[in-house]
Amino acid sequence: MRKSIKAAALSAPLLLAATAPAMAQSVDERVNELFASSTGWFVNLIFSPFPGTSFPWIVAWLVIAATVFTLYFGLIQFRAFPHSISLVKGDYSDPNDAGEVSHFQALATALSGTVGLGNIAGVAVAVGIGGPGATFWMILAGLMGMASKFTECTLGVKYRNEFEDGHVSGGPMYYMTKGFAERGLPMGKFLAVLFSVFCILGAFGGGNMFQANQAHAQISGVVGDYPGWITGVVFAAVVFAVIVGGLKSIARVTEKVVPFMGVMYVAAALVILAMNADKIGWAFGQIFEGAFTGAGVAGGMVGALIQGFKRAAFSNEAGVGSAAIAHSAVKTKEPITEGFVSLLEPFIDTVVICTMTALVIIITGQLIQDPNTGLYLLDEGASTIQTVDGNKGVALTSAAFSSAFGWFQYVLALAVILFAFSTMISWSYYGLKAWTFLFGEGQTTELVFKVIFCIFVVIGAAANLGPVIDFSDAAIFAMAVVNIIALYFLMPIVKKELNSYMARLKSGEIKKYS
Repeated sequence: MRKSIKAAALSAPLLLAATAPAMAQSVDERVNELFASSTGWFVNLIFSPFPGTSFPWIVAWLVIAATVFTLYFGLIQFRAFPHSISLVKGDYSDPNDAGEVSHFQALATALSGTVGLGNIAGVAVAVGIGGPGATFWMILAGLMGMASKFTECTLGVKYRNEFEDGHVSGGPMYYMTKGFAERGLPMGKFLAVLFSVFCILGAFGGGNMFQANQAHAQISGVVGDYPGWITGVVFAAVVFAVIVGGLKSIARVTEKVVPFMGVMYVAAALVILAMNADKIGWAFGQIFEGAFTGAGVAGGMVGALIQGFKRAAFSNEAGVGSAAIAHSAVKTKEPITEGFVSLLEPFIDTVVICTMTALVIIITGQLIQDPNTGLYLLDEGASTIQTVDGNKGVALTSAAFSSAFGWFQYVLALAVILFAFSTMISWSYYGLKAWTFLFGEGQTTELVFKVIFCIFVVIGAAANLGPVIDFSDAAIFAMAVVNIIALYFLMPIVKKELNSYMARLKSGEIKKYS
């Protein structure tokens, strides 16, 4: 009897070890099933197309807004570009101004929330569905989105709350309440609450779960398959260690991580492009041809346009309002200066980095073409382009980089981890400010949000890509619906700030400090 009991005791750990992978996998499956079933209605609402078309109304909403701001402010993204560079360098920074971070730190923090897996996995998704032509529409969306970012970040600084201890809270929820009240407009408080709810969902989705999900996909692609919750727990622990220190802690990390990972990623892309310099002209030809003809792509030209604008919006978040939260903490007494700095984000994020990713995917031949017609071959469902080894998302980008050098997959894996990490810590701050707007400032309130945020890191790593990316898009675009309504009503205030600042700059009243 004792021997049988002893044998059973010894065999129990072995049985547990043998069944652990299956149990862990079933946990992943249950998390994914529950997540997909509970968020499907929200995704369908945000991405429903115009009647009789396949064109999502939310894409038109963003495109029209970016066009309106570009025209209303007289192509500000091009006129103010040199001055924006000077501001980032600190040429006009007064060290005595109120705020928590410098122009460069604010830019780095906001960029760390946008320069991320949207540039790696998101571009691959766009090109995989919309073909090379989607790249053209991404670039165009990035250029026009610079004006949207300028508008929202100016307002973020102008209507921020400044507290006695030196910290600030700002963002769309504050310019909706204060700005609408200043202009005697109703509904400001309602819009602010609605935006805050969507911002929290966006922080949990696009700023958190999508990042953890794709980071796990990249890591498991290098080291072998293993349960996603393990990656989630590790990421959650590291993220919590940083975000518990507040914005200054986040800024200190992002100002170091963002330039490093951006330079590393772009350098890797440039090496591959240099090795295939003879194909660059052909690649741009594919981009322009696909943009206006949609040759061989599911959905044709409209399909390429939709994918390009969707992925650009998810990547640079222009019009979403998230960056206005980070930029509102900058040290300045001139709100318009942070509008100038912020317009650099879509340029760096979309025009430069997203284009690099797309070119590498196209040039390395990851998209399969018919050798006779030159058209791209579609998969059996006719919804995506066939790729070498059937790669999708971040795996497609990884395959493109690894085709040049086998060890590039490790470089990209490091980039993905850094991108995901920096994006998560930035979005934790965005979500936190929305949370404290709804539930009040205070250490306990903040700690509750940070713990919940880290729980969603684990959920994101365990869920499948499909439900995660759909929910991520829907939550972030829902923020844009509310934010852009407010921007339309408040853009005359930005125009007044712009005219005043430019007049004083021209007269010499505003001088350089260095």
